[in-house]
Amino acid sequence: MIRLFDLNPALDAPALAREFQQHRRLQIRNLLTQESARNLHHVLAQQTPWGLAWRAADEGPENIRREQLNRTSREELIERQRKLYAAAGGRDYGFVYSQYPILTGLQEGWDPDGPHDAIIELINDQPFMSFIREVTGIPQLVKADAQATLYGPGQFLAMHDDSHVAEGWQVAYVLNLCALDWRPDWGGYLNFYDADGDVIQGFKPRFNALNIFQVPQAHNVTYVPQFAPVGRYAITGWFRDR
Repeated sequence: MIRLFDLNPALDAPALAREFQQHRRLQIRNLLTQESARNLHHVLAQQTPWGLAWRAADEGPENIRREQLNRTSREELIERQRKLYAAAGGRDYGFVYSQYPILTGLQEGWDPDGPHDAIIELINDQPFMSFIREVTGIPQLVKADAQATLYGPGQFLAMHDDSHVAEGWQVAYVLNLCALDWRPDWGGYLNFYDADGDVIQGFKPRFNALNIFQVPQAHNVTYVPQFAPVGRYAITGWFRDR
């Protein structure tokens, strides 16, 4: 049996909970066993049909499946990039990154019994959910959604705060599964900002590191430059109270 989501038995949940309480955000390194982390990375790198998440100001958001993306003309892609850069270069919100909506895929039966279905089921299973409830101190958390994300060259997520309280979002998460030797110059950082726009904390995309933070908090994923040789693989989503 392929191990996909075994927690590292050395994790100290009470100590992590004390650290989380300080700023309501935390990076947990070595979340999973090395076997599980390697297997998850393989699913993302080798078995995921990447589509595209895109928004430029009031256009979007759109989640474009790979099949549709393959039919998109070069001219349309250039026009999307123009609109995105116009939004990001001004004062509008925008983002672009590769994605596979794991929850939607499960609900709509895209790949029955495939590895992505197993991933979201394991995220919602009691060992992991109990660990998250203990670390965050939020016993009301009952479920999580998930998407696979890949930030490659030219991709980013502009600053926002995830203030979708009506959705039941309580805690956002990013489980990084990128290259072991990710360099700071390659971007893809999860940064947090104060009211003046200064960075108050940033999390490097470390392999097998889980970032969690209670929402709303102003944050972004920084631009991955064209020279970055690899992409930032991750599984992301929100823990919800309903």
